[in-house]
Amino acid sequence: MTKYVYALVSVFFALSFFTFGWLSHAAYQPGKRVEQLSVLDAIKTRKMLNVVLLNTPSTYYIGPDGPSGFEYDLIKDYSEHLGVDLNITSVHTIKEALGYVGDKNIDIISASLTKTPAREKLYHFGPSYFEVQEQVVCYRGMLGSIHFPRDVEDLEGLEMMIGEDTSYVETLQSLKNDGFEINVTLSAEHSTEELLEMVSKHKIDCTLADSNIYSINLKYFPDIAMAFAISNREQLAWILPEDAKKLEADMYAWLNKYVQQGKMAQLKDHYYSQVLFFDYYNTKMFYKRMKNRLPKYEKYFKEAAMKFSIPWTLLAAVSYQESHWNPRAKSFTGVRGMMMLTKTTAKLLGIKNRLDPKQSIIGGTRYLKQMIHNVPKSVEGENRLKFALAAYNIGGGHIQDAMRLAKRLGLNPNIWSDLKRVLPLLSQKRYYRTLCFGYARGSEPVRYVEAIYDFESILDKQAH
Repeated sequence: MTKYVYALVSVFFALSFFTFGWLSHAAYQPGKRVEQLSVLDAIKTRKMLNVVLLNTPSTYYIGPDGPSGFEYDLIKDYSEHLGVDLNITSVHTIKEALGYVGDKNIDIISASLTKTPAREKLYHFGPSYFEVQEQVVCYRGMLGSIHFPRDVEDLEGLEMMIGEDTSYVETLQSLKNDGFEINVTLSAEHSTEELLEMVSKHKIDCTLADSNIYSINLKYFPDIAMAFAISNREQLAWILPEDAKKLEADMYAWLNKYVQQGKMAQLKDHYYSQVLFFDYYNTKMFYKRMKNRLPKYEKYFKEAAMKFSIPWTLLAAVSYQESHWNPRAKSFTGVRGMMMLTKTTAKLLGIKNRLDPKQSIIGGTRYLKQMIHNVPKSVEGENRLKFALAAYNIGGGHIQDAMRLAKRLGLNPNIWSDLKRVLPLLSQKRYYRTLCFGYARGSEPVRYVEAIYDFESILDKQAH
C-alpha cells in the first residue's frame, strides 16, 4: 500500500513539473518584455503635463486676463500639441525650481534656465528655444559718473547681489578665478526681478540679468541701465527627466514646426519688441502722471470698458499715448481731447463736446471698437487688436495697403509681426505709388502700437 501511494505521488509531481514546463515554454516569446511607460506616454495616459514654472514677468505670472508669460505661452502651446491639460507648480526662485529635479511627478522644469557647461553635467535639458546674454545691470543714476562700469575691471568696489543657484554664480566665480576682485552677495531669497528692483531704488549698485529678463523689466524699472554684456550667447532650455528621450524627440519636432509656422516670431514680438522703442523720459513721466492724473479719469475708462468689453487699462494706455491724459490736449491738425478725436469723427460718434473727458473716452472707445470690427476676418486673436490700434492711428485704408504689400512681399498679411515690417515701407515712393491710399508715415503706427502695449503692461502690473 505504501509503495502504491509513493508511486502515485511521484507520478503526480512528474506530471505537474511537465505541465508547468510546457505552459512556461508556450508562453515564452524571445525578445518580448514588459516595457515601462515612457515619460511621454505617461503624460498622454494621465492627460496631464506637470510643469514647474518660475513665477516672474519673464516666465509666468497671473495677469488681468489670466496666466501669461513667454515661457507659459510656449509650454501651453506644447500641452495643446499633446492634447493634455497643463498642471502648474509655481516657484519663486531658480533654487526652488531646481529642487524639483528628479521628482517623478514633474515632467518639465521651466525657469528661464541657461544651458551652461556646469548645468549640462547635472541636468537633462530639452531643445533650446531662446538665445540670451548675461548682462551687468546698474543704477541709471550712476550714468555719466566714474562709478558706472564699462567693463569687468570697473566692477571692483561696487556693491553687487545675484541670486543663489543662478548661472550668474558660475560666471562671476570664473572671473574671480581669473583674478578679478568683485564684491558680490548671493541671495537665496530674491529673484532676479526683485534684484533689478533693488538696483532701480539704488539699494545695490548692480546685478546680473539675462538680456530677455532685462528687456521685459526695463519698463517696470526705468531707473536701471545695461552696462555691458558679461557672457557669450547662451541658450535657454527646459529641464526634462533623465529617461525622457521620447518626450525630448517629440519636443524637438513640435518646436521646429512652431518656429516654421511663425509662432515663435509672434511670441517674441509680443513680449520683447517694446524694448526697441523704450524712452526713458517718457516712461518716467508716465509713472508720474499715473499718480497725479490718471485717478481723475480712471472711473470713465472703467465705464467705457464695461460698455464695450475692452480692458480699461488698454483704453487708458491709448488715451495716454494720444493726449497724456490731458482733456484739453490739441494737435496742430485740430484733433482734441483725451482720445484726440477729429471734429468729423466726434460728430459721427455723437460726441457734442470733445473736451469733456467722459464723452471723449466713450467716443474714442466706440471708435476703437469699430476699428476692431472692421479688421478683416482673416486676422485672428491679439493681431486683430493691434491692427485696429494701428488703424486708429493711421487709418484703415493704409492698413489695407500694408496687408496687400505684405502679401506681395511674401509675408503673412494677417500677423502683426510681419505687418509692422511692411508699414514703414509706406513712406517709400517705390512702394506707396503702387498702393491705393498712397503715402503714409508708416513707422508711426508701429511705434504707436508698441508704446500702447508698453503702457498697458505697466498699468496691468500696478492694478494687479
